[in-house]
Amino acid sequence: MKPIKAGLLGLGTVGAGTYHVLERNQEEIRRRAGRGIEVAMVSVRNLERARRIVGSDVEVVADPFAVVNNPDIDIVVELIGGYDLARELVLQAIANGKHVVTANKALLALHGNEIFEAAQAKGVMVAFEAAVAGGIPIIKALREGLSANRIESVAGIINGTTNFILSEMRDKGLDFGTVLKQAQELGYAEADPTFDIEGVDAAHKLTIMSAIAFGIPMQFGSAHIEGISQLQAVDLRYAEQLGYRIKLLGITRRTTVDGKDGIELRVHPTLVPGARLIANVEGAMNAVLVQADAVGATLYYGKGAGAEPTASAVIADLVDVTRLATADPYSRVPHLAFQPTELADVPILPMEEIRTSYYLRVTVQDQLGVMADLTRILADAGISIDAVLQKEPGEKARTDIVIITHQTREKYVNAAIAKIESLATTVGKVVRIRLESLG
Repeated sequence: MKPIKAGLLGLGTVGAGTYHVLERNQEEIRRRAGRGIEVAMVSVRNLERARRIVGSDVEVVADPFAVVNNPDIDIVVELIGGYDLARELVLQAIANGKHVVTANKALLALHGNEIFEAAQAKGVMVAFEAAVAGGIPIIKALREGLSANRIESVAGIINGTTNFILSEMRDKGLDFGTVLKQAQELGYAEADPTFDIEGVDAAHKLTIMSAIAFGIPMQFGSAHIEGISQLQAVDLRYAEQLGYRIKLLGITRRTTVDGKDGIELRVHPTLVPGARLIANVEGAMNAVLVQADAVGATLYYGKGAGAEPTASAVIADLVDVTRLATADPYSRVPHLAFQPTELADVPILPMEEIRTSYYLRVTVQDQLGVMADLTRILADAGISIDAVLQKEPGEKARTDIVIITHQTREKYVNAAIAKIESLATTVGKVVRIRLESLG
C-alpha cells in the first residue's frame, strides 16, 4: 500500500521533532500503521532553514495554503499555533476533505466546536493528542481508555513553566521574579510568559479535557483563570509547614449545587497535601489525575513539552488517522468521546458557587483579641477552621496568621475576607489560596 502523505504547517521545535522522529522510526511506524507515513510538503517562513532539516526530497513552500489545497496531501499537520490563521487553514483543509492533526490547544479551546462540526459534516478526522500535556497520552486515555467509566473529575499540572517556577521558589526560597528570569534563561519560559504564568495556557488544555471527560462543548470563555504571578515565597513556606505544596492546577469536576448539576472549570494556585503523588511532580514535568467510578484514580505523568515528547503525540495521531482513514466515519472515536448528537448541555458553574477548602493568610497588628475577631467573622459566615498557624510577631509588631478552612462555598469566603480586611488590625489584603485534598 502506498504511503499516506502528510503536509506540515510549521517546522519549529515540534515540527522539526516530528520530522526527525518520523524519519528515525519510519519502519516501526509503518508496521504499526499498516502503511508508511511520508512528509511530502512543508510550509515555513524560513525556507533555507527548512531545507537544511528536510533535505531535497520534501517540497518546501512559504504559503501554507499551498499545502492545504494540494490534492496529493492526505493529512495536514498544523503546528503554527495562534488563532486566526490556524483556524482558517484547518477549516480549509477540512473543506478540502483532508484529515487534520494539530497541537494547537488555543485553537481548539476557542474554535473547537466549529472545527469538529465541520469535520463531522465532511467525514474527516481532527486529531489533537499533542495539544494537551505533550507526550502524555491523556486525550486517548480520556476518549478511549476510560470509556467504560463515568469520569468524576480531572485535576492536572498541565503547564511545565509554572511548575518549574513553583518548584524553584519552594526549594530555594526565591521570589517569583527571580525564578521567572531563570526560567527564561533556561528556555522554560517565553520572552513574553503571560499565557503560562497567568494560567491561560493551562485553561486552554483544561477546556479540552473537560469537554472530553464530560461530553460537553468547549467552553473556554466560562473558565475561571488565575496564575502564579502574585504568589509569594512566604506562602509556599507556610504551606510546607502545614503539610501542603502549592501547584498551579487545572481542575474540572462534576458537582451539584442546590440540586442542580454543573461542571467546575477552573485554573488557580492550589494547596495539595504533600503525601499526594501529584504534589511531588517537580520541575517542568506534567501530571494529570483522573477520578472515575469504575477504575478509581489514575495518574498520568511525563514531559508536557519539548520537541520529541510532543512529536511522539503528533505521530501517534498520524498513526491513528492512517489506520482509520478509510473507515466508516460513524465507526471512528468521536472527537469529544461522545457522539456529537449526545453532547450534554450542562452549565459551567460560576466560581462563587464552588465548594472547596481555603488557605487564608492574614497579616495583623499583634493586639489582644485579633484571633477572636477572625474566628468570629469566619463563624458568622458558616466557615469552620481546620488548622491555624500563627507566627511570632516581627517588624512593627505585625504577625501572620494562617488559617486552613474546611470546605465551604467561595461566596462565603469572599464575604468573610471583605470583613477581615475592614478590621482596623488587618494590614493589607488577605491572601487566599484554594485547597484540594485530591483524595
